[in-house]
Amino acid sequence: MKYKELITQMTLEEKASLMSGKDFWQTQDIKRLGINSMFLADGPHGIRRQEAAADQLGLNASIPATCYPTAATVANSWNADLGEKVGDFLGEEAIAQKVNVLLGPGINMKRNPLCGRNFEYFSEDPYHAGKMAASYIRGIQSHGVSACVKHFAVNNQEERRMSIDTIVDERTLREVYLTAFEIAVKEGKTKTIMSSYNRLNGDYTNENQHLMQEILRKEWNYDGVVVTDWGGSNDRIAGLLAGNELEMPTTDGQTDREIIEAIKSGKLEEKVLDESVDRLLDLIFSTNEVFEKAYKKEFDVEKHHRVAQKVAEESIVLLKNEDNLLPLKFGKKVAVVGDFAKDARYQGAGSSIVNPTILDHTMNCFEESGILSIGYERGFDRYGKKNVELINRACSLAEKADVVFLYIGLDEMTEAEGLDRKNMKIPDNQVDLLYALHKVNPNIVAILSCGSAVEMPWIDKVKGLLHGYLGGQAGARAILRVLSGDVNPSGKLAETYPLRYEETPSFQNFPGNEASVEYREALYIGYRYYDTADVDVLFPFGYGLSYTNFEYSDIHVDKDGVTFKLTNTGDIAGMEVAQLYVGCESSEIFRAKKELKGFDKIFINAGETKTVAIPFDDKTFRYFNVRTNKWEVEEAEYEIMIGASSADIRLEDTIFIEGTGASVPYDKEKLPSYYSGNANNISKEEFEILLEREVPVSTWDRTKPLGYTDTIEQCQYAKGLFGRLIYHSIVFAHWSLWKIGKRSTANLIMMSIYHMPFRGIARLTGGIVNMPMLDGILMMVNGQFFKGLRHVFKERRKKIKLANIN
Repeated sequence: MKYKELITQMTLEEKASLMSGKDFWQTQDIKRLGINSMFLADGPHGIRRQEAAADQLGLNASIPATCYPTAATVANSWNADLGEKVGDFLGEEAIAQKVNVLLGPGINMKRNPLCGRNFEYFSEDPYHAGKMAASYIRGIQSHGVSACVKHFAVNNQEERRMSIDTIVDERTLREVYLTAFEIAVKEGKTKTIMSSYNRLNGDYTNENQHLMQEILRKEWNYDGVVVTDWGGSNDRIAGLLAGNELEMPTTDGQTDREIIEAIKSGKLEEKVLDESVDRLLDLIFSTNEVFEKAYKKEFDVEKHHRVAQKVAEESIVLLKNEDNLLPLKFGKKVAVVGDFAKDARYQGAGSSIVNPTILDHTMNCFEESGILSIGYERGFDRYGKKNVELINRACSLAEKADVVFLYIGLDEMTEAEGLDRKNMKIPDNQVDLLYALHKVNPNIVAILSCGSAVEMPWIDKVKGLLHGYLGGQAGARAILRVLSGDVNPSGKLAETYPLRYEETPSFQNFPGNEASVEYREALYIGYRYYDTADVDVLFPFGYGLSYTNFEYSDIHVDKDGVTFKLTNTGDIAGMEVAQLYVGCESSEIFRAKKELKGFDKIFINAGETKTVAIPFDDKTFRYFNVRTNKWEVEEAEYEIMIGASSADIRLEDTIFIEGTGASVPYDKEKLPSYYSGNANNISKEEFEILLEREVPVSTWDRTKPLGYTDTIEQCQYAKGLFGRLIYHSIVFAHWSLWKIGKRSTANLIMMSIYHMPFRGIARLTGGIVNMPMLDGILMMVNGQFFKGLRHVFKERRKKIKLANIN
């Protein structure tokens, strides 16, 4: 141990105290030994530092910071160097605000387009997400502070995220859901990882020995700190045994006492605690060192804003450009329509909300763009229903214009932490507006603002389509620079856009039933499914247009990688994202038709040719063998494909790769759907063959009394009237707040109360309610109201008395 001598000077109580927070955002300190607190802050795309007494859910405004484009946006840049630059500037701002640990980036897979937090995640592909995450981590940690990769692992939905049990087979877990984390650990060398709320195959992730010990600690040799998601600790001793050092937020000493009692009773060896303390001390001392030196307390606000703009410009995706309507020709008169033009939608909602230092709005940026605007009309109510008057006024303006810029998208309440989207549509009142505008002026360029994929049955009504995603505080100006031609678009989609939500591979199993969610589609998520099952999509993974054209030629493949030539055959300079896909020609082991195994983004002047090299690495040909329980290589011919998207392969070659000789782990006859790739409606029986065990019952047991891990939502089945009243009160409060327009507060109720397990009452109240008091609340809910009420008051008096003694 690195700090063995210091640890020997600590009392058992002091060591235990370091294992949970001092308050909502700070870790505990031990002044007599020179151990200071750390400050942790949300910040996947901007620092959200709240004062120590502030709440986790964002009810209070944070200190102003640069709001960079979200991860879903930057992922579309396919530029790892750009990701490192974002991380670099995030790290600089973390230092300015004395933040030791920045809680990001988020790298969960986009298993389903309705996940409410997809705007915070990079990709549907683990290799792509891992490489982008590693670049962020390198940038953040170059300043001496720590990144915190989250949420480990298989947290791919928001509904019931604190209680849901994710049922996934081992191969899919390794290849799809853990690979990005593996890259973040091995290449990014993240100092901190946040465990997720959910269960994984029966065990909470922060208590899951297979995930935390066998894979993270032993296989990946991770020696950093694991912190719970806020309120995400269930059994504190089981978490420590799994190697989850830090529990956040504070429990006011409650779990400290549990640790002490476990050691005294022999349930927990003190050396396990010592090892956890040692890893945590290393993080505390290494991140606090930068603040002990001279450091900047301020950062260049204008410079950081310009960087945010540059990042947004490179991440914007041009999806349609009929008749080369874009870039806009000089002198064309433009009508600007849409509520998002006036009030930009530039970030998500929930714990990642940033209080921006500057905020660009479209209508304030027209003069410098050179685009001639003849006026603006709102066109639709952001949160309302169809408004004929707004539509008529927008159409009157559109009739006078050469081109209409129509700003549409999803509102702030639709994409939010704690909630999943109900569908893939943009609101009907926006579509009604679009159809009305098309009747008076067909030259429509739609500018889409949202953090995830949407259906587009209306796409034939627009000639141009630009997706800005959530472009941060400078996104509005960046979009205008692309529309005007000052910037040549180079973004490409990091997720597939299906024609209809019903065609997504996880449609039948999202967000799962009450107690669990079954990943029956296995490794066939995103383009892996669509390409293998030959399903048409609206826009494929890796797709994006440019104002110039690129020609691929002269492919050469050897054992080290692939080289080829890339020529800009157009009239202007541009950047192209070249993508390496690999497919195995053997049919012995089921696989996707192709998988991303490398990419590069290259700037090329008009008429110029460059030679591009994309190397192979340890992940190029591997698969996880569930018989040998390790990564293997199948001996076979492999197809090497270079494409402009997963569906636009420009160059192909093959290479023979010697295998590791492992036996085939599957009986092909028993897994027909997985071998065909038609994995969108797998039977329970076939899924169980893949799992090699029975799937657990997916519904709640309504006969048992409610316990610590049951949710407030389950109070609808409570034996006691008090419990059922709680449920109906919450449902009514949510409905009422939504009706009167208090949507943010309504969402907060669903996120922080409705889906919360009872244990969260103790874990998230900073010790105001402890576990013995919670026992009384559960008695009240389960039909023993007065006995439970007496128990609550009795335990509260004991708690107050203990606090006074201490």
